[in-house]
Amino acid sequence: MAGDITIRSGQCHCGAVRFEARLTDDLASARRCTCSYCRMRGAVVVMAEKGGIRILRGTDTLTSYRFHTGAAQHFFCSRCGIYTHHQRRSNQDLYAVNAACLDGVSPFDFPEVPVMDGVNHTNDTGKPTRRAGTLCFNPAE
Repeated sequence: MAGDITIRSGQCHCGAVRFEARLTDDLASARRCTCSYCRMRGAVVVMAEKGGIRILRGTDTLTSYRFHTGAAQHFFCSRCGIYTHHQRRSNQDLYAVNAACLDGVSPFDFPEVPVMDGVNHTNDTGKPTRRAGTLCFNPAE
């Protein structure tokens, strides 16, 4: 049901960073983005509200990266380099969590993932966020 909160555990690849995420709409909020950073990173993300990520282990191992306007803060493990989550630029009250870091979740679990137009970001254009397309995964038989 839309608006439900689901708590999922996750970690980086090496396990140095361990967290819990209170996900808004669980995995139904999955998406990707076309901005220069997200395009290179290639992660499928799901949404958590501000305060919805609790680092259980490895706070001192997390590092962050900001670019362009510096509004979005992208967090990743300084040991293995895996991106775990970021504070969103368009809505600073939301965090995007790397779905592949969640226990038991793979980006290949999503047959279709909406791809949002981050190249023409709503904060730059003043227009609503545009859906750029859909990423589809069709497993081989």
